[in-house]
Amino acid sequence: MHPRLAGDLAAFPALLESVRRLAVDVLDALDDRPAGRSPAPRPALPLPADGAGLAGALATFTDRWAPGFSGSAGPRYLGFVTGGATPAGLAGDWLTGVFDQNAGPGIGSSAGDLERETLGWLRELFGLPPGYGGTFVSGATMSNMVGLAIGREWLGERLGVDVSQQGAAALGETAVFSGAPHSSIYKALSMLGLGRGALRQLPLLPDREAVDVPALRAALADRAGRPAIVVANAGTVDTVDYDDLRAIAELRREYPFWLHVDAAFGAFAALSPAHAPLLDGLAEADSICVDLHKWLNVPYDSAVQFTRRTDLQLKVFSNAAAYLGPLTERPDFLHHTPENSRRLRALAAWFSLAAYGRDGHRDIVTRNIASAQRVGARLAELPGVRLLAPVRLNVVCLALPGDQAEAARAVAESGEAFVTPTVYAGTPALRLAFCNWRTSEADEDRIVAAVRRALP
Repeated sequence: MHPRLAGDLAAFPALLESVRRLAVDVLDALDDRPAGRSPAPRPALPLPADGAGLAGALATFTDRWAPGFSGSAGPRYLGFVTGGATPAGLAGDWLTGVFDQNAGPGIGSSAGDLERETLGWLRELFGLPPGYGGTFVSGATMSNMVGLAIGREWLGERLGVDVSQQGAAALGETAVFSGAPHSSIYKALSMLGLGRGALRQLPLLPDREAVDVPALRAALADRAGRPAIVVANAGTVDTVDYDDLRAIAELRREYPFWLHVDAAFGAFAALSPAHAPLLDGLAEADSICVDLHKWLNVPYDSAVQFTRRTDLQLKVFSNAAAYLGPLTERPDFLHHTPENSRRLRALAAWFSLAAYGRDGHRDIVTRNIASAQRVGARLAELPGVRLLAPVRLNVVCLALPGDQAEAARAVAESGEAFVTPTVYAGTPALRLAFCNWRTSEADEDRIVAAVRRALP
C-alpha cells in the first residue's frame, strides 16, 4: 500500500475528527459567510506526484478553496431555487459516503429497499396514489428527461413504433406543447433526439405564466388525433405560477397526449394547507418531476421522478448483462434511469423524512412562504421598486431602478444576500427564492437592508 494511504488508514479516526471540526466551524460561521460573492479566479496547480495525505489536502483546501465557497447552505442565499441541508439530511449524506453503496443493482445490499421506502414516503407527501413508480435521479433536468423519455416511448406505443429499438426518428413529426417551459425541457428534448424544435410554446393567460387551456385544446385539436406530449407546470421559476392541471388532464377525454408535470419545487405546495389546491390534478399526470435539493433541504444532488407507466420506463432504460442477472418482477433501479452506477441519494432524504416527518417539512414550507410574502411587501414599499407578479408561494419577482445585473452584483458583494437576475414578460428583473430551513425574520431584515443599499 502506498505510504500516504497506509498512514491515512492508520490515523483514520483522528483524520475524520479533523474533518468534523472543519465542518462544525463552517456551519457555526454560516451566518457570517458571504452568501455568494464572486472570488478572484485561481490558476490551477499541477497534479501532485506524491500527494500530501488527507491532513495535507485538508489544510490546502481550508486555505486555498474554502474561503471562496458561497454561503449557499445558509439562510440568505436566495439565488436559483436552492435549499440548504437539514441536520438529518446532512447526516444522511455523510453516511451515504461512508457506506458507499451502489444503488443501481440490488445484489448484496438493502439499499434498494430503503429507496423504495423513501419513494413511498414521498408519494404520500405529495398526495400521489400507490400506482406511481418512482426513482431517485440527480436533479430536475434528469427527472424531466426521464419523464419525457417515457413519454417518447408512449408516443411510439400509440403509433405502433418501438422507439427503444428503432430510435426517435421512427416517430416522425413530434409535438410537445407547453406554456412556460423550464429551460431543462429544451435540453431534455435535445438529449432525447426529439429536438428542441419539437416544443411548441402556447399562449399564456394575461399577466400570468399559466398556459391558456383553450389554446392548448385548439393545438391538440389541430393534431387530428395524432398523439402529443404536454408539459404542464406546477410552479414556474420566476413567479411560481401553476397551470390548471385538472383542466389539462380533462382534455385527455378528447385528445391523446402524455401529460408530464414539471413540479420541481412547486410540488411542495402540497404541505401548505392554503396552497395545496394549486396541485389539484397532479395525480392525473403520466410523469412528474420533483427536485429534492430544493425544498426538501437535502444536499446536492437529489431529485425524484414519478410515473404511472413503469412498464414503458423499463423498456427505455433496462440493461441486459450476464453479471446483472435477469430482469425480475421487482426490477433493480439501474433499469429505471440512465445510470447503471447510482449513488444512494435516497439516504439523505430518508434521514430528513424520518427525522422531521410531514409536520417538520410543512413547517419549513410555510415559514418560507411567509418570509417571501413579508419580504415582497417590504421591498415593494422602497422607492422605485416594482413587484412584477404577486408573491404566490416562495419567490419574489421584482424590478429595481437601474440595471438589474448591477443590482444583483451589489447585493452579492454586500455578503448579506444572494439573488439572481431574470427577465419576466420582457422586463429585466430579480428573483428572490426562499427555500432554506434556517431563514428567520432576522434574516429577512438583513435581506431587505441589502436590497435597499443596492438602490441607485
